[in-house]
Amino acid sequence: MRFGVLILPELSWGEAGARWRRAEELGFAHAWTYDHLTWRHFRDRAWFSALPTLTAAATVTERIELGTLVASPNFRHPLPFVKELVTLDDISGGRLVAGIGAGGTGWDATMLGHEAWTAHERTQRFAEFVELTDLLLRDPTATWRGRYYAVDQARTYPGCVRSPRLPLAIAATTPSGMELAVRFGELWVTAGRRGAEPALGAEEGAEVVGRQIERLFEACARRGRQPQTLRRLVLSGPGLEAGLGSVGEFRDTVARYEAVGVTDFVVHWPRSTEPYRADAAVFDEICRVVVA
Repeated sequence: MRFGVLILPELSWGEAGARWRRAEELGFAHAWTYDHLTWRHFRDRAWFSALPTLTAAATVTERIELGTLVASPNFRHPLPFVKELVTLDDISGGRLVAGIGAGGTGWDATMLGHEAWTAHERTQRFAEFVELTDLLLRDPTATWRGRYYAVDQARTYPGCVRSPRLPLAIAATTPSGMELAVRFGELWVTAGRRGAEPALGAEEGAEVVGRQIERLFEACARRGRQPQTLRRLVLSGPGLEAGLGSVGEFRDTVARYEAVGVTDFVVHWPRSTEPYRADAAVFDEICRVVVA
């Protein structure tokens, strides 16, 4: 099992930089931040942009992978997004992972002044966004046209540090989204079941994720892809309890997810208030005993 941590982009860099450095010191394999314009919960508080935050994180770390969890078409176009990814990939020395999802109906969906897209349109845009992002990362010269996105003689030199491109982490629980993950992803991402209130405990959460992984493997079979070539990442917190109450609780939580086929488990950096409130001392002990 590989462990990751998600750090909210809420702190000025003078304070946040130490947190990203500490994530590497604690032994995490990867560290992430959310890619949103803001959250409704944080609407009148600091919320910094994801890619500049990850760029700064790349300059204060050496080993840990860094990524968005996740970017979406809600306010991004594949071409400028890829230009930023290629730049960040270069700065990080090839440690970037691009997490992409379909997006939802929150503030990201309406802050640009249009109505939130229907579920059908989000699905179609997601498919085009992922396909075009993949193309632009692989090919530094591209012309492509879909229904929602297009590029004409786009240039993305010098391309990615890793060949044929940096990894994509595709967040998806629907059949069409899983097909995208199987077709384009190096990682598949789930946060469990949408709208789970309260967050599911380890036993029930692992059952939900296990059923999702079964469907993911069915999609692999349809595409002729070996399932072991697609890592399976669980983001705990929004709908799945992380098990950060004690070392024993965390061990049990991780074991349950590992048993159903999860390869990567991500927790949120503990905050003193909700959301993602947790005891920092216990978190450090978990990292020392389990993560490192």
